[in-house]
Amino acid sequence: MDRLFDKIGKAALLVSVFVILAGCNYGSQSIFTAAAKEPAQRAAWIAYWDLDAGKRDLSRLGHKVDKVSYFGAYFDKEDRLFIPAELGDKKIQDRKQEGQEIYLTLVNDKQNADGSVILKDMEILHRLFSNDKTMERHIAEIIALTLQGGYDGLEIDYERVWKDGETGRSFSRFVDKLYAEALKNNLKVRIVLEPSVPFAVASLPQGPEYVVMVYNLYGLHSGPGPKADREFIQKTLTRMKALPGEKSVALSTGGCLWGDNGKKNFLTEAEARSLALSHAVKPKRDEASQCLVFSYQDGGISYEVWYADVETLNYWIDIVKEHGINNISLWRLGGNMDINRIKAI
Repeated sequence: MDRLFDKIGKAALLVSVFVILAGCNYGSQSIFTAAAKEPAQRAAWIAYWDLDAGKRDLSRLGHKVDKVSYFGAYFDKEDRLFIPAELGDKKIQDRKQEGQEIYLTLVNDKQNADGSVILKDMEILHRLFSNDKTMERHIAEIIALTLQGGYDGLEIDYERVWKDGETGRSFSRFVDKLYAEALKNNLKVRIVLEPSVPFAVASLPQGPEYVVMVYNLYGLHSGPGPKADREFIQKTLTRMKALPGEKSVALSTGGCLWGDNGKKNFLTEAEARSLALSHAVKPKRDEASQCLVFSYQDGGISYEVWYADVETLNYWIDIVKEHGINNISLWRLGGNMDINRIKAI
């Protein structure tokens, strides 16, 4: 706005505004609300275990993606962070497209001495947040790892935090301290939150971008169903209003398979389509979620598959736009058949 004042002067700008208001008959509230909104941003994750497929999807999206998060760093048996070998030693900056921001995602998974991995480990968070000294040492390690990799920012995806009230309160203090240190080092910060987080009482600080996972309505924790539907998305977006500052909605690609023998696993869209084709079944589109669903039998076991395609994603994006959210993040790139047809925000 300062540049406009420099070029045309305050008086000319005021005249222009009044002409626009009179000619278009817009209410002043909607004009200033629109002017205050941040530019739309599109972000996406690439996972270390599916790096090549993720990069192929990214190349098809091109400049439609403003931010790329590389997933991700986690903990070794000594509670120290490390970046998986699949992401490589080479500075990630070399993979960056012009104008794109790149982030390192950190998760509270832990690799044991025998190579097994504990997912979403709460115990490690208890140890790291136990006092200011351990918390500050952890923050210093995060900053160092992010700078070493040449990233523009860091992204914290610590889950199950609010299963314990004390850990949740410690996490809010951790985010505040982390953001202050990141600012000193010219690093941006994104904080990923589960939809179950009590946003209204979480006391999260102003500053970071808060990314809410609007998915996993159904998944490995449940029986068959869509990762999200209209009702779930709308309820989550309404609760998100309690969050401070910049907000982003994370939507999920792919889907999940359930067998009546208890088998459950996530699938990419490509894997789901391949299953439907190999078993000669035609997926049907669910009305409430716009996900595709099909069933088949194999070896005496009945399976049910729900998954999202680009039509599903575009439907979910429309719901998000109805609520005035500009920023969309996609979990994740890799195995998406028509990702290049995703809508602009």
